[in-house]
Amino acid sequence: MQAARAMAKFRLALVQLSVSSVKADNLKRASELVKQAAQQGAQIVALPECFNSPYGTKFFSEYAENIPGQSTQMLSEVAKECGIFLIGGSIPEEDSGKLYNTCTVYGPDGTLLAKHRKIHLFNIDVPGKIRFQESETLTPGDSFSTFDTPYCKIGVGICYDIRFAELAQIYTKKGCQLLIYPGAFNMTTGPAHWELLQRARALDNQVYVATVSPARDEKASYIAWGHSTVVSPWGEVIAKAGSDETITSADIDLQYLADIRQQIPIHSQRRHDLYSVEEKPK
Repeated sequence: MQAARAMAKFRLALVQLSVSSVKADNLKRASELVKQAAQQGAQIVALPECFNSPYGTKFFSEYAENIPGQSTQMLSEVAKECGIFLIGGSIPEEDSGKLYNTCTVYGPDGTLLAKHRKIHLFNIDVPGKIRFQESETLTPGDSFSTFDTPYCKIGVGICYDIRFAELAQIYTKKGCQLLIYPGAFNMTTGPAHWELLQRARALDNQVYVATVSPARDEKASYIAWGHSTVVSPWGEVIAKAGSDETITSADIDLQYLADIRQQIPIHSQRRHDLYSVEEKPK
């Protein structure tokens, strides 16, 4: 019984990394902080979106790699060395002449468990504040990405993916109890929607939601909001970083999740006779 209770709780660490224009420095610092998080007791560690390069359409082609490549090889080796599950934020990926914004996930033995290519590309235009068009350089992914751990099944999205409630709903239907979104919201969308979207996805699906941002760099061409966060199935923020480089950790309690679902049983009360959200066959 004690072993079962222990398995129902695990430690998640979010590495809010300061990202520079020097890829080798980014990889070295990411490796050091992942190891530090593991030493602090984390069984699952996550890095931010574009952890190996500055974020921006003009940088994607310059920093892009094949998978496996320099950055993902580092992720595999660190995951194995530390004996952890490692969600590798994302990197610009090059494959057959196309560029993707891609997150790779590695198990405690260094094996690649999942590869998520950002499904929804960040094309926005807020007059007077920000215009950004990922589709100018990137190709969207077309697959859902989940992986199993001894604790629970986890679903992966990247940044803008969190705005689409259907993705979180499908992951929940697949059995995910934790959703992780490496992301880089900016100084316009960050204060307005970053936490709000996380709490909404957590509350709507009664799951844990974690987001991992780069640290804020006021001198960058694209300034990330920071504030890497963990939200509970009750919609409560249980851990949140500031804007600087840091490791933010939280205990993911699956018994608490089960209790919430029992107290407010929305999953059994859905009107499937009236509506549904379904994964389309390819």
